[in-house]
Amino acid sequence: MLKKHYPFYLASKPVYDNEDLEVRNKYSDDLIATVALATADHIDQAIAAADQAQAAMKALPAYKRQAILNHCVRRFKERAEELAIALCQEAGKPIKDSRGEVTRLIDTFQIAAEEATRIYGEVIPMDISARAEGYQGQWKRFPIGPCSFISPFNFPLNLAAHKIAPAIAAGCTFILKPASLTPISALIIAEILAETELPEGAFSILPCRRDGADLFTTDERLKLLSFTGSPDVGWDLKKKAGKKPVVLELGGNAACIVDEGTDLDDAVQRIVFGAYYQSGQSCVSVQRILIHDSLYDRAKAMLSDAVKNLVMGDPSNEETFIGPMISLKEAERLHGWVEEARQAGATVLAGGQRNGAMLEATLLENVTAAMTVNNEEAFGPVAIISKFSDFDEALKEVNNSEFGLQAGIFTKDIYKAHKAWEELEVGGVIIGDVPSWRVDHMPYGGVKDSGLGREGIRYAIEDMTELKLMVLRTPK
Repeated sequence: MLKKHYPFYLASKPVYDNEDLEVRNKYSDDLIATVALATADHIDQAIAAADQAQAAMKALPAYKRQAILNHCVRRFKERAEELAIALCQEAGKPIKDSRGEVTRLIDTFQIAAEEATRIYGEVIPMDISARAEGYQGQWKRFPIGPCSFISPFNFPLNLAAHKIAPAIAAGCTFILKPASLTPISALIIAEILAETELPEGAFSILPCRRDGADLFTTDERLKLLSFTGSPDVGWDLKKKAGKKPVVLELGGNAACIVDEGTDLDDAVQRIVFGAYYQSGQSCVSVQRILIHDSLYDRAKAMLSDAVKNLVMGDPSNEETFIGPMISLKEAERLHGWVEEARQAGATVLAGGQRNGAMLEATLLENVTAAMTVNNEEAFGPVAIISKFSDFDEALKEVNNSEFGLQAGIFTKDIYKAHKAWEELEVGGVIIGDVPSWRVDHMPYGGVKDSGLGREGIRYAIEDMTELKLMVLRTPK
């Protein structure tokens, strides 16, 4: 069972200051917990504590940072079902998917534990000319300092982990703002972090209202901002961040190409998963499906049937595939896009109906480039299909987007696979699968309006560290 009340964590310690944030079951709307909300003063105190603790955090040897991360791995395994239930209730994520995210949380901290002892440097030959004879150089990475993290509602465990775990591995203190709709997952992580030998003040996890959270972005004591969320918010934060580096993971409207010769039984199963997994609330959810005209009619029928047969309902039910969207507001928004497309001539092949925050898995065709559901990020259980005859034209259509996170290509032609890798304006090209596929150690991130920088533990550590050179002269 979940607790009835959760504190926030300020300078490594729980603070039961109020009960101002209500957390509701996204399916039943029942109140499941209250959470203490941090104020701007609390955030200022947390930044000061992180700044003061940075020297001690930097001094922690790699094996101790690794031990802290391994402790978290053990405790996550022990509390795995509690974490899954929290996800299921606060995010409306089907219980099977919730358990899968707990597994990814464990993987992410395990990878970070391994990387904590692999932050290498390099020796640089200096004697490239006569004037540099007798000099030698070497560099290594040092923690960048206190970091600011803002994580979203859709993967409240694993996307928080992708910020917290590499920070610990790199030797950085941090403050984190979880999404107000889904704060419990991050606060359970905080409980476990508080059990470790992290220096006092090394972390704070602070649910707070957006209008009081400016210090997460503007405070100059913070040396890095890492944000995952909507493009409008992310780019605005970058403008306000000042001199600090900024990492942004901002989502997209991911495309998937189904080329001639593709095994449709395999491709349809993967596309349905990629488009409708956790009600499509993933930044790499399959939104645009481009199908070769030789396969289009059969693929259309197979996809329509598969989408109609997805089980929608209570996310705590083991058989449920489609749960609620995160809020009534979001369900109304996306249903409005579907209706807008329908009235403008699009055909609804499956779904299209809404009951409260429950939006049916929806498949559309005859969608034009000007329709909102095509050119904006749906972030819900809606996908569109169209046909193509020329692979090069399909690549251009994938690139016809303001976003560029990942793309999926079903093809058996190795030359087309490489062409897609070379020409697609995205951060990752997944061959033989959907763009929704991710493993937690790989470099993950986008281009264009999809963001800046890369996640994946090793790559996040690069952002959270600074390269420092030492040159040694040997007198003759």
